[in-house]
Amino acid sequence: MERHWMKNTALLGLATLVLAGCGDDVGKVSLGLFTTKDVVIDARQDPKVPGVTCHISRVEADLSLADPSDMSISCRQTGPILAAQIATIDKSKNGEVVFSSSLSVLFKTLKVRRIYDAGSQTLMYLSYSTKETSGSHKHSLSTVPLYGTEAWQSVATAPSGN
Repeated sequence: MERHWMKNTALLGLATLVLAGCGDDVGKVSLGLFTTKDVVIDARQDPKVPGVTCHISRVEADLSLADPSDMSISCRQTGPILAAQIATIDKSKNGEVVFSSSLSVLFKTLKVRRIYDAGSQTLMYLSYSTKETSGSHKHSLSTVPLYGTEAWQSVATAPSGN
């Protein structure tokens, strides 16, 4: 009985993680009367830095095998950004994937990766498709500077030689 409970708890935890990555559909614009394609706009909050919201627009092609590679991203500060939150993020050059979503039956995935630029104290959000299209990978970049937030670390000024 305990094993069954642990398995169900693990599945519930996994489902919660998957749902946490899902965004709110905040907009949907038809691309025309004679098409089943729409531009969908999702709002997603960064799971480790909840003071950042990213709006991602992408083409959704119902009943189509079209290649929905084009996307755009815009991220802004929408709440407090704390130094403790920045301390928990991956600061490597590769950063970390913060959102992922299947785009089509063609095994294409939209990913959003957060990369920290320590020199300018800026969070960079890169959206990209995992499948190459027409010789190039589609991608888009948005940045959120930490200036003006609690997470901003002021640089100590060196004493002047005068």
